[in-house]
Amino acid sequence: MDAPMDEDVPVQEEFLACRGAETQVLKFGPWTDLLRPGSQGSPKLLVLVVAGNPGIPAFYLSFAKALYLTLDKHHPVWVVSHAGHVMAPRGVEVTEESPEDPGPGTTDDVFGLEGQVEHKLAFLRRYVPGSLKLVLIGHSIGAYILLEMMKRAPQLPVLRAFLLFPTIERMAKSPNGRVVTPLLCWLRYALYVPLFIGLSLVPVRFKAMLASMFLQNVDMENSVLARLMNSLNMSCVANAMYLGSQEMRTVLERDNPTIQKHLKKLTFYYGASDLWCPVQYYEDIKKDFPSGDIRLCQKGIHHAFVTSLSSSQEMAAMIRDWLQGELSEL
Repeated sequence: MDAPMDEDVPVQEEFLACRGAETQVLKFGPWTDLLRPGSQGSPKLLVLVVAGNPGIPAFYLSFAKALYLTLDKHHPVWVVSHAGHVMAPRGVEVTEESPEDPGPGTTDDVFGLEGQVEHKLAFLRRYVPGSLKLVLIGHSIGAYILLEMMKRAPQLPVLRAFLLFPTIERMAKSPNGRVVTPLLCWLRYALYVPLFIGLSLVPVRFKAMLASMFLQNVDMENSVLARLMNSLNMSCVANAMYLGSQEMRTVLERDNPTIQKHLKKLTFYYGASDLWCPVQYYEDIKKDFPSGDIRLCQKGIHHAFVTSLSSSQEMAAMIRDWLQGELSEL
């Protein structure tokens, strides 16, 4: 029987260093046993959510909770931030980075798109046992990062990968891309001045009031507010804008070879009115991969589904249904 979605479930919040960048991880389910594979009650599977941009785990809190509950609390669900998109609150300890890394990255730009891919691979190497099966969920640009992870580390024990509202091609040519590309690629530095004034000089209490008003409008849980405040600073916003500028310049052609190689493990979910990956993109990939599990939303769910409690729960239920075959074989 499914657990009620309003059940009070503890969430573990951790800040750690990964590739030199502060990183936040929100964890539902058993987390201590992950480092002791084979111990009694230790999980066999980890569900890892790779965020969109901004890569703030707080936005995914309701979705991750709903997914953990709809999986009957049998499998831990983690959400990992993007490098530099969240800062630890004052007084909160950040777990130091281990100096050993069996697979160092090829770029020092951890905040760029290339660096964010390497950041997620480094996170898995350092904090998740290699024996643990993985279900990867990538939302928006997180879907692109997910594909790149599977391309660069084919040895990852990925059981299934879900690409939700995937921005994996022609981002700058999408309806939203045409609007934001000039802002992010050409006018980004000009925007820093008003942003600095708004984020650095406006009292914290006023920013909290604005964030609270935002949450009321988007139907998110109140517990999200405090966590969002950690990202309302100039450094995090600048890193998110920088990542966005690289998305517009880098995400051009769909990576068909990687998709073909892992097609049996991939599920694509496109929105019916998505201005980041329009229906034409769905039709194109469906034509190129007719045997793939490529779906078009029939439920009216929007690209930013995580800002709606009901959509988060609906998406979690769909993923649970799609996973039934694999979970029954664990």
